[in-house]
Amino acid sequence: MKFLEFGLDPAILSAVEKLGFENATSVQAETIPTLMEGRDMIGQARTGSGKTAAFGLPMLERVKEGGKNVRGLVLAPTRELAMQVAEALRSFAKDLPVRVVAIYGGAPYPPQLKALKNGATIVVGTPGRVIDHMERGTLKLQHVEFMALDEADEMLRMGFIEAVEQVLEALPDERQVALFSATMPKPIQRVSKRFLNNPATIEVETEALSVDHIEQYWIRVPQRHKLDCLRRILQGDPGGATLIFTRTRVGCAEVAEGLQRCGIAADAIHGDLNQSARERVLNRLRSKSLTVLVATDVAARGLDVSHLTRVINCDFPDGPEPYVHRIGRTGRAGAKGLAITLVTPSQQGRLRQLKKTIRFDIQETHPPSNAEVAAFQRNALWQEVASQAENTDLSNLHEWLYETGLETGIEPQIIAAAAVQLLAKHRGTTLFAPKDEPEGYGSNRKRGAPKDTGEMARVNEVEIFLGIGSNAGIRPADIVGALANEVGIPGNEIGRISLFDRKTLVGLPRDVADHVLAAFPVLMMRGKPIRLKLSRHRPTSGPGPKKPRGPKKGRPSYPQNKRGPSKGPGKGRPPGKSRTRGKGRK
Repeated sequence: MKFLEFGLDPAILSAVEKLGFENATSVQAETIPTLMEGRDMIGQARTGSGKTAAFGLPMLERVKEGGKNVRGLVLAPTRELAMQVAEALRSFAKDLPVRVVAIYGGAPYPPQLKALKNGATIVVGTPGRVIDHMERGTLKLQHVEFMALDEADEMLRMGFIEAVEQVLEALPDERQVALFSATMPKPIQRVSKRFLNNPATIEVETEALSVDHIEQYWIRVPQRHKLDCLRRILQGDPGGATLIFTRTRVGCAEVAEGLQRCGIAADAIHGDLNQSARERVLNRLRSKSLTVLVATDVAARGLDVSHLTRVINCDFPDGPEPYVHRIGRTGRAGAKGLAITLVTPSQQGRLRQLKKTIRFDIQETHPPSNAEVAAFQRNALWQEVASQAENTDLSNLHEWLYETGLETGIEPQIIAAAAVQLLAKHRGTTLFAPKDEPEGYGSNRKRGAPKDTGEMARVNEVEIFLGIGSNAGIRPADIVGALANEVGIPGNEIGRISLFDRKTLVGLPRDVADHVLAAFPVLMMRGKPIRLKLSRHRPTSGPGPKKPRGPKKGRPSYPQNKRGPSKGPGKGRPPGKSRTRGKGRK
């Protein structure tokens, strides 16, 4: 459906055409005619489907004569979204006598007070700051004719629902309300029943919680390997802009710093940043000088960057709604998007529940191996070199290198190889992965594959001690599974497992054992924290397990009395009790 068919004012249509819009999206085609009739409306549509124009154009049509009284009001959950909505409305109202003012927290009051005093036709704001101005008497809502609630479910999740109700109560009886939300939890349903008058309900692209237009994958990875997994994903396919979600501010900053150390252009936005710093980061992302943004859920609300091609959930989302909002940052305006979720072994159940709730089969995938990352980077470097060779006059440089090669006796291929190596070193690029580098969770080698004698000796260089054994029901498979899944040791790096009643000895390469003991000293087994430490027992070099010294399995030993044989019951044993010689025997 074309915008010409909506009956909008020519000035609005002209602005829309100048912005390059001709055909309406699904949500716009469904909602604009209803709102143009003056009806209240509940619009359920996915993030990034064009909701701003869906309510913004009918609102501008309603208040196109302008005036100093506030006639239109938009509530948004975050300052980023409020600024973006205000900017969009200004672009649509470019040829109208309509003033749009944005008010939000984290910004100084004087500019907002001045803008409101000079007269605002439409106010776009966050709930908290809108109430602040209402209480100050600097924002009066008695003349509001049209109000829009954008991302109502997010305002609920962020604890703004009472503030939203307070604003709605301050509106005049005769007004129009449009409520937009990706999901409709019960509190939002109660708000709509209380404040909306016989609303039309329009659901657009809500099947499967509006995520079926996005390619979705998950990767099984222990917590301690997440940063390396992110590095492999980003270096293996760096195209487009990527948004990475973390749960906490500290985690957000740590991930961004870790990626920067890997040579990846990454930055972070979270609650500890002031508004100017946040805007600088977002401007870098929009200008494409920044390729990776790490953010918390709250900080990313309202983020609208058209070239976001991928979302990665570094931390598992708290539920289906946050998951939908996270991955909705990509795949906007009908484009295809990609979402990847990192899942620790303990989060498998939550993943199954998420897939069931959103009715979408999220497929498992694996991060590229170090060898695959290196191959990609070699290919990318070659493409640059080939393009430079084809499109640049290199005659002078070629002649100089030829003469220098004759003088020094260095062949041209060697010179080229050295130049490429210097370039790769300058960029921090690894062109060839070490052949003996363990791939960890990304390895394609099968667990339990046979090892040759040399490899057997290497994986049994040292032994680590675990204070748990067969008496607790532990099996060798449990030990291998815990070390591989929780600690991240690939199966082919785990050596001989010697299982006793109350302890277990596991052979490992010395460098792997040192790293594990330093970074992961405690392992959960059968719900108990088991401390890992280096065993004093000296491992054997042969392929088979050495018979352990000491008592036989199941038979406790007792120290001999050097002063002679014991006479009568030993100390500490009740009279009449004989010394036990084995389990269950008297």
